[in-house]
Amino acid sequence: GVFVERAPKPWEAALAGSAAGAFAAAVTTPLDVAKTRIMLGSDPQMNVIIMLKRVYREEGIRRLFSGVAPRVTWISIGGFVFFGSFEASKLFIKKLLFDVSE
Repeated sequence: GVFVERAPKPWEAALAGSAAGAFAAAVTTPLDVAKTRIMLGSDPQMNVIIMLKRVYREEGIRRLFSGVAPRVTWISIGGFVFFGSFEASKLFIKKLLFDVSE
C-alpha cells in the first residue's frame, strides 16, 4: 500500500515539516498583513475581516500577499529544522535508553 506503518525518518519529517510550513505560511499571509495593519492603526473598532476587505478593495489581492516569499522561506526552514531535529532526537533517545536499532 501507499502508507507504511513506521516512524518517519528524520529527513522525511524535515521535508514534510518544510512543506507544511510553506503551505501554512502562504495561506495565512493575508491574515498576517491584516494583523500588522490593525496593530499599527489607531481604530479600536477594526477587526480582521474589515481590514481584509479594505486592503482587497483599496489595494488589490497582491497587497494581501505582501511579503509572502520571505515568510514562506522563513517558516519552511523552521519546519524543516523543527520536525527533522524532533525525529532525530527521538531516534537518538531510543538508541541511548533502549538500545533499539531501526
